[in-house]
Amino acid sequence: MAVNNIYYFLFFIVLCAFISVTNAQYEDVRCKCICPSPEVVKGNKTERKLYIANVVPSQCKCEGVVMPQADEYVRAKEKEFCPRCECRYERRNTTTIFVVVIIIIWVISLLTVYMLFLMCLDPLLNKRRTAYQKHTNEEVTLSEPMPPPLRPRVSSTNVLNRVGEQQDKWKRQVQEQRRNIYDRHTMLN
Repeated sequence: MAVNNIYYFLFFIVLCAFISVTNAQYEDVRCKCICPSPEVVKGNKTERKLYIANVVPSQCKCEGVVMPQADEYVRAKEKEFCPRCECRYERRNTTTIFVVVIIIIWVISLLTVYMLFLMCLDPLLNKRRTAYQKHTNEEVTLSEPMPPPLRPRVSSTNVLNRVGEQQDKWKRQVQEQRRNIYDRHTMLN
């Protein structure tokens, strides 16, 4: 019992380690500046750094986005640093993104439910069509009445029979197509 509690506690700790708090930007407009890393001005590296801020379009420049976030050394060399920056004002519609994601999740859920329905329906379609009747080697006399033959229910299984026949027809067509493609190396015209 105590071992299970320890496992649950360790699982909780590992789960908490993967969860982190992030500061995401959900605004529909932003200014995105791609600049060299501050070490470039110092002459150490050649990497680039991304700066994002919510400013009006007229302030979407190195001076309005990057310099407020930069350190004193970069601010002192603003004339060398800013010409190397590329700033763009971006506008996006988060509502449209949200709706598209919801539709994709809905379609995937619908297909999953349909797959589960077909998995439940498959045993009903593939069950034996005729009931088993025990055969005996006894002598049969004509005076004894014959038992009536077992007949499946037509009304309830009619739809299942039609669906099963269509499924069998489809499987035969797929098998024929596979045979044509892989064995005969011919394609449909």
